[in-house]
Amino acid sequence: MAPISSTPSTSTPTTPPSTVRPLILGSTSRYRRELLERLGQDFKVAAPNVDETPHPGEAPRALAERLALAKAREVALRHPHAIVIGSDQVADLHGEPLGKPGTHERAVEQLRRMSGQTVIFQTALAVVCMDTGFERSDLAAVEVQFRTLDGAEIERYLRAEEPYDCAGSAKSEGLGIALLEAIVSDDPTALVGLPLIRTARLLRAAGRTLP
Repeated sequence: MAPISSTPSTSTPTTPPSTVRPLILGSTSRYRRELLERLGQDFKVAAPNVDETPHPGEAPRALAERLALAKAREVALRHPHAIVIGSDQVADLHGEPLGKPGTHERAVEQLRRMSGQTVIFQTALAVVCMDTGFERSDLAAVEVQFRTLDGAEIERYLRAEEPYDCAGSAKSEGLGIALLEAIVSDDPTALVGLPLIRTARLLRAAGRTLP
């Protein structure tokens, strides 16, 4: 085996890689956290301090877009060096916003109203970095056709899955898929809470390296 030379290298040193900005998900939703993990990025989670009350007469799409951007901005103000993702989802039933039911009774009412109807799930996304002045947003509208549901079906579903933290009371990634006739979307994970195609696009634009 040849001896290891102790002679200092005369080659030009390589430039060290630039510091990667931290990535923060401005949401405490476990669904969004699990989705973002699929992009293979190191990130932290921060809870945004944002009032989610709709403005009088505010359309579902406008509400989702406003809240996604407000969440990203609020967390970015506390972490100006980071790239921050904010997201929000509002179920749109003929122009009326439906949020998270929170209780069994409200979930029953939501599903009764959505039975046999087409509901648009407006999933908004925002990416903000205060240091660089980067701020962009996007929205994925997912069209969901619900089956005609009877009271017993609704009760069985809610008792089994308890989707009280989901906009529209239906978890399509779980048993909720059995409530549906069809889903139309150009960003498959949007209905779960975070449109990953759009997220990857905005993260690349903000300077993150993705495949």
